[in-house]
Amino acid sequence: MNELDFCLTLLRVWAGIVLLAHGINHARTQEGTATWFAKKGFRSPALNAKISASNEILLGLGLIVGLLTSLAAAGLAATMFVAFWSIHRFAGFFNFRRPDEGYEYVTTLAFVALVIAILGPGSVSLDSAIGISDDLDGWLGAGIVGIGLAVAGLQLAAFWRKPNPEVSET
Repeated sequence: MNELDFCLTLLRVWAGIVLLAHGINHARTQEGTATWFAKKGFRSPALNAKISASNEILLGLGLIVGLLTSLAAAGLAATMFVAFWSIHRFAGFFNFRRPDEGYEYVTTLAFVALVIAILGPGSVSLDSAIGISDDLDGWLGAGIVGIGLAVAGLQLAAFWRKPNPEVSET
């Protein structure tokens, strides 16, 4: 394993762990996650909470083991775009603003996903073991991330409306 493979493995596995942890948290707190989604302007918040948890768990596992890595990276980028657009962009750049955190964290993860999609999973991955590690990365990987972002835009168009702060939360 060369230095690039080692670094790609570290980056991919860590991004997967972060996403998996978020998914497990959302799965354990479905009702609370749905309530939070509703407050943030999502229609069908229970459905979105289930989809969010499931996607984050599956995509996180995919990144950790390096299976269909560009697709998993596209899912990570799409998830972070939804979070950016619906919540974090309103708080500014920095992550320490409250009640919503800024977008530095979600955009950093989105760029990590793009790098992983372009460079591929590295040699320590299931993609490499089954011989598909070069089939979905490079500029094709970047294109797959672009498609993921387009799907995220469709999700936002279908399910999200900017919440009205003058409407009281009950």
